[in-house]
Amino acid sequence: MKRAFSMIIQIAGAGIFALSCSELLPPAPEPETVLAGPLEGLTAEQVRAHFAGDGEFGRIFSREEGLGPIFVSNACESCHIGDGKGHPLKTLTRFGRYDGNTWNPMLDRGGPQLQQRAISGYPPETVPPEATGVTRLLPPAVTGMGFLEAVPDAAILALADPDDADGDGISGVPNYVQPPEYFTPQPHHLPQNGLYIGRFGKKAAAIDLLRQVVTAYKEDMGVTSDFDPRENFNVQAGQFTGDEVADPEVSAATVGNVVFYIRTLKTPPRRNESDPEVRAGETTFARIGCAGCHVPTLRTGYSDIAALREKEFHPYTDLLLHDMGPELDDAYTEGSALTSEWRTTPLWGIGLAEDSQGGRAFYLHDGRATTLEEAIEYHGGEAAGSRSAFRNLSPEEKEQLIKFLKSL
Repeated sequence: MKRAFSMIIQIAGAGIFALSCSELLPPAPEPETVLAGPLEGLTAEQVRAHFAGDGEFGRIFSREEGLGPIFVSNACESCHIGDGKGHPLKTLTRFGRYDGNTWNPMLDRGGPQLQQRAISGYPPETVPPEATGVTRLLPPAVTGMGFLEAVPDAAILALADPDDADGDGISGVPNYVQPPEYFTPQPHHLPQNGLYIGRFGKKAAAIDLLRQVVTAYKEDMGVTSDFDPRENFNVQAGQFTGDEVADPEVSAATVGNVVFYIRTLKTPPRRNESDPEVRAGETTFARIGCAGCHVPTLRTGYSDIAALREKEFHPYTDLLLHDMGPELDDAYTEGSALTSEWRTTPLWGIGLAEDSQGGRAFYLHDGRATTLEEAIEYHGGEAAGSRSAFRNLSPEEKEQLIKFLKSL
């Protein structure tokens, strides 16, 4: 009897345990809600390379591995959680000033990027009081960037309208920037007087993903590489002693692994695409002129990765600079951009922003807007006409438009 009773207790306990597990463990997320993951069509070798880069992307650097001496964060993934947008607590701060008509990135004062953290015994930086242009930038989502990199310069230039020849009030221009020493031009690049078209970053100041990754290692984590082996110092404090790790602190191969990982991330998934409300919102989006800058569809050219080659995709950007008016003018610039000009932010993935931002979404370059309606209201300059048209929509049309944006 005791044995039978014991078996009953064990069976009952197992049932309770199973029930508890099913209640405690959340179900796997639906694929259309997940940003991270490799794009389809990669070879087995490319998939292995992708996950090797994923490991490096998630690597947490310590002082003993080269972190610092001054830095912003200690891992790529700490700012781009789940490959998504970062929280305002993770904003980058950049600064500079105009000396007459010449932009001064204030290299002699630690510019252009602030490193507000430091290893033990080393002073962090502060924004110098003489900086007149200070910008704070949310970390972007990194998914789909391989597709953006593979868009030919000719396709970007075809969307430019610097003199507003079509009279729609939109005059997008490319940002021509100075390439870094390690830059290797590709066949699709179309230089102008030694300058190349940027496409990454809030001001489109980075030509390719290699530049993005090298800069992130150096400026965000204080980790030197074969591409840029020079240590960052706190010149404001007169500190010119680096950390204890010999430079370069990561190899070209490590940087290449991370670049490959980002290049081969899938595009952000759509949700509720066939919902009549979403489709009505998409029609309104085009009708009020939003698609003039947030171009729905682009096409890649040649790529050494076959899965990226000659592919149509839907990022909702033209990769051009647009004057967004005084409210978004932070008096800071990069490349040939005006202080009020910003690269058209790709809208894909915007509906999943809150998932990587702690359950609450933050929009625009610095996260100042917490609703899509508020973000639209900040659109001035070339977007003022679309903002006015949005204000004149019926409540139902506004709701449909927001549903469309959240489906991206």
